[in-house]
Amino acid sequence: MVSKIESSAKDSVRRDEPSSFDVRRWSRWVILGLSVVALLVLFVLTLGIGRLSISPGVVAGILGHDLLGLPASFTDAEHTVVMVVRLPRLVAACLAGAALSVAGAAYQGLFRNPMVSPDILGASAGASFGAALALLLGLGTQLVQLSAFGMGFLAVALTMGLARLLSRGRSNTLMLVLCGLVVGTLFQSFVSIVKYTADPDSKLPEITYWLMGSIAKVTWDDLAALAVPLVVGVVPILAVRWRLNTLAFGEDAAASLGVNVRVLRGLLVFCATLLTACVVAMAGVVGWVGLVVPHVARFLGGSDNRVAVPLSLVVGAAFLLVVDTVCRTLMASEIPLGILTAVIGAPFFVLVLARTQGRGSHE
Repeated sequence: MVSKIESSAKDSVRRDEPSSFDVRRWSRWVILGLSVVALLVLFVLTLGIGRLSISPGVVAGILGHDLLGLPASFTDAEHTVVMVVRLPRLVAACLAGAALSVAGAAYQGLFRNPMVSPDILGASAGASFGAALALLLGLGTQLVQLSAFGMGFLAVALTMGLARLLSRGRSNTLMLVLCGLVVGTLFQSFVSIVKYTADPDSKLPEITYWLMGSIAKVTWDDLAALAVPLVVGVVPILAVRWRLNTLAFGEDAAASLGVNVRVLRGLLVFCATLLTACVVAMAGVVGWVGLVVPHVARFLGGSDNRVAVPLSLVVGAAFLLVVDTVCRTLMASEIPLGILTAVIGAPFFVLVLARTQGRGSHE
């Protein structure tokens, strides 16, 4: 029985591939490698884009001088803009995009639903409430981030506890998703209460702008504080990504293949919550990234999660890097990050729905 399931699992992963599977498999890894190279090139290019335009050669020279001690020619103004103003912001964009995309890919594999996003269990809503409450109380930046981080975990813990209680200890993915929707709505109402009680002349604009998402004020200290949680969240997902392929056939089939589904679900939920809470604490609410990017990654590299998950990381970093560059250069005043990701993500979501409906009508 187990051998049959294993055979069907392999066949399903390869069902859309020709007999020259090795060529296709290696081509997907080549795509991943090329994506990494493209991300590095894009990073250097975007460092030079802004009100002070700097050529890629000068940017590369500044990076080589500061990181490797290589000789280079540049002005003090160019050095300050690249290393002090833009570099921490672009690093934050890459980290946030990568984290949300990996979390989204993990959740879509876990729940076997391409419409799932990292905030499905209420992490974003809880973190939003924590940050809004801290801003209302006039706390410092680090306490705002800590409050957002803690409330994000509290919301997901409440979701999982409520789902376990209502399903009477049994594994029930649907109940977990429904409880996540309820808890997310509850914390969103808490955010509305905070905004209603905030001073409209001082606190309310600050809370509203933060909730729209921005990395304009991210510093190296912020990145250092959140780097460890981000790594702790990403590495386990990358390590167990191959097990997501077994979940595609259902929890019973995965268990018959030796996968501890309960432990795997708990690990993925913890890591995805950690990543989502970190991003919200650092950049505010940045929606749609965790929903859109995994679809793009699967389009480029196929449905095999061994490639799709790391490819989501790279594509997510590049995606938010481009979006943030557009946000800070398109208009005289900066566009909040969450607005532009929603403008891009909503039409994409409609396209995914249309494509899914089209497939369903032909089956």
